[in-house]
Amino acid sequence: MAYQTDIEIAQAKNLVHIKEIAAKLNIDEDSMEMYGKYKAKLPLDLINEEDIKQNNLVLVTALTPTPAGEGKTTVSIGLTEGLNKIGKQATVVLREPSLGPVFGIKGGAAGGGHSQVVPMEDINLHFTGDFNAVEKANNLLSALIDNNLQSKVGNLNIDPRTILWKRVIDMNDRALRDITIGLGGTANGIPRQDGFNITPASEVMAILCMATNFENLKKRLGDIFIGFTFDKEPVFARDLNAENAMAILLKDAIKPNLVQTLEENPAIIHGGPFANIAQGTNTVLATKMGLSLSNYVVTEAGFGADLGAEKFLNIKSAFAGLNPKCVVLVATIRALRHHGGAKPDAYNTPSLDKVREGFKNLEKHIENIRKFNIEPVVAINSFVSDSDEEVQFIKDTCASIGVEAVLSEGWAKGGEGTSNLATAVVNVVENKATQFKPLYDWKSPVKDKIATIAKEIYGADAVIYDKKAELNLRRIDRLGFNDFAICMAKTQKSFSDDDKLIGRPTGFSVTVREIEIAAGAQFIIPILGKMMRMPGLPGKPASENMTIDNNGVISGLS
Repeated sequence: MAYQTDIEIAQAKNLVHIKEIAAKLNIDEDSMEMYGKYKAKLPLDLINEEDIKQNNLVLVTALTPTPAGEGKTTVSIGLTEGLNKIGKQATVVLREPSLGPVFGIKGGAAGGGHSQVVPMEDINLHFTGDFNAVEKANNLLSALIDNNLQSKVGNLNIDPRTILWKRVIDMNDRALRDITIGLGGTANGIPRQDGFNITPASEVMAILCMATNFENLKKRLGDIFIGFTFDKEPVFARDLNAENAMAILLKDAIKPNLVQTLEENPAIIHGGPFANIAQGTNTVLATKMGLSLSNYVVTEAGFGADLGAEKFLNIKSAFAGLNPKCVVLVATIRALRHHGGAKPDAYNTPSLDKVREGFKNLEKHIENIRKFNIEPVVAINSFVSDSDEEVQFIKDTCASIGVEAVLSEGWAKGGEGTSNLATAVVNVVENKATQFKPLYDWKSPVKDKIATIAKEIYGADAVIYDKKAELNLRRIDRLGFNDFAICMAKTQKSFSDDDKLIGRPTGFSVTVREIEIAAGAQFIIPILGKMMRMPGLPGKPASENMTIDNNGVISGLS
């Protein structure tokens, strides 16, 4: 059989009407807001806290990834297919893709091969408009800030030099990182420096993902910290009466989206923050929606477990009272070769020595998950370049430390290729599940919380603070934000803050360059190294390989 691309596999599927997917979750057709035949918004009143306590949450994360990623979304979808295959009622709950990576280098986030959510093109493009709503709410606040600087009515005396709020756009566009606005004379506003972040980096996105209901969303939007007045008094979005107007733009975006997998199982997709600069997980509401409607919910957290999983557990689960029963650690042979010292042109060349050395990275992630009082299962995401010897080494070495490692063949075989993985996960959930515990108390001192993550999760010896970070800590203390969670911004390529330190580095320190505040989301963001909140396009963007014909059929989207 000829090789099929992800989009060709997705387009070959005859989708069932979304009302049939909803029926599997006992959702009445009239309670949904349908976006055509294959997408729907779900009302928040379907969330049931008692049902949530009875059902099982499984988190999918990964070892430290290569630039191409190791297939967490594909494994998450495949695992959901496998769970349903072995007789469990399971729903996958995922983040929404960002257009930046779709047209850049990484591609979409709808899974791959025979483990995809569909309609794939819609999900990877505009979907139900949630990202657009987040972007517009963010930029409304920007417009209100600049209007207040200009206006003589209700002027808050904001010092333009202290404004921290940036505009956003859901595209990789490096030219917008640092800009000057308000040029062209007095009618065009007050000239000042500004810039754009990518939409997933917006605090509005973080707030959407942390909100527990619509009133809570409004409260959090009002709590966004903007900057200071010339009298050095803090200014919040509520001082501009911005929260209601912003919430109006988000009135539909707050509702989770229902779609389907290739094997016609339910998929809820909602929210989309990145994990290296934000919390990297779908919304609290989407996860709770899934747990209200299904016995098993499979969800994923971005990048490696030192980023997405740490934040999912210490921020999202701790705040929302979630109790993950199992963590699936996705590993690929190519990533283990990479961490063993293989160069990119040798990622697909078998080398047991490289895999043996690279296993140290996976072993550290296993140790970290156990620190949260959760048992992991290792999913070996299968590639044709894997050798039987390398796969067996991982299985045997994991078994020697009491962890089951299972070959995951969801890309090639869908649920049939993940049934063994599903069985291993159910074994942990039913026989080894414990009560999850976060690694730190939100009320601990800020430096203690940062040190806990850096030392326990990254393996650092010490944390160093630049002068700007120390000044930021004093600001945080003055504003009364010490009890917030910690959302570390760090490279996804290493446990450390140096992306060249692969494997399991030791004897290193991490440096906090500065600390940002996300008061509405209720976390503070220590920035380790120079983190990019507006990516650029690669030399040859993925967009160059995309086409669309007269019938609207898209090719080249992945």
